[in-house]
Amino acid sequence: MKRILSIILAAVMLAVSLTALASCGNSVDASKDVENIKKAGVLKVGMECAYAPYNWTQTNADNDAVKIKNADGYANGYDVQAARKIAASLGVELEIYAYKWDALIPAVESGTIDCVIAGMSPTAERKAVLDFSDNYYVSNLVIIVREDGAYANAQSLADFKGCSIGAQAATFHAEALKQIEDVKENILDDFTLLYTALTANTIDGYVAEEPTAYSICSEGSGLTFAPLVNNSTGFTCDEGDTAIAVGVRKGSDLAAAISEIVDGISDSERSELMMKMVSIAPVEE
Repeated sequence: MKRILSIILAAVMLAVSLTALASCGNSVDASKDVENIKKAGVLKVGMECAYAPYNWTQTNADNDAVKIKNADGYANGYDVQAARKIAASLGVELEIYAYKWDALIPAVESGTIDCVIAGMSPTAERKAVLDFSDNYYVSNLVIIVREDGAYANAQSLADFKGCSIGAQAATFHAEALKQIEDVKENILDDFTLLYTALTANTIDGYVAEEPTAYSICSEGSGLTFAPLVNNSTGFTCDEGDTAIAVGVRKGSDLAAAISEIVDGISDSERSELMMKMVSIAPVEE
């Protein structure tokens, strides 16, 4: 009994210690984030490094890729190039950290990274836990399908009635699936699994942003996509669901600083950069 009590006491003390450490990690004044980042001389950015053309991993520094700090390889993509512009405007170095999607928000909240630049939409749910910059890209949601499949010529959401359609977990895509009549939902953890399921004929298609579709559906891929238009032939959604913005911790002055930077990037510059990233993005195999 004495030994059991000792174990329980030790567990309680450990829990208290962890809580204290977590509190310490969030004790820095968020309203001085920009000042602290400039003092440190580095902007720490989190992304999946696995969501082309927004972000991906490659083996070298070609095309202005950035070395990943916590994993092998180099990160590149639209998000990486946007992060490079932001860091340069702040006058600091850029560090890229690779995280699983579900770990990105906790990493910002804990102060492990300064912000998320990962093709993340500023949805109402996410705004409850993070602050966001102004948008740095807006896209249509489309559905990627097989070129030899029954839905290769689909033009509207109604054409997918009763289909087996996939989407990434913990994203607006998964919620959007419910707009398809009699849909058979397939919620998977990441886009690699969705791609594999589609090419293996397990699903009829999966939801993606239009730039991702252009990247995935390259010549010879055997894939194409239904060119859906938001709030018209496609999904009904708010701009906050299909735009992407930079996520920072609540109360951070970094959101306003980044907004000022991204607002200075014209629509034509954004489109040109995205098309460049689509052209050099790795092709799924």
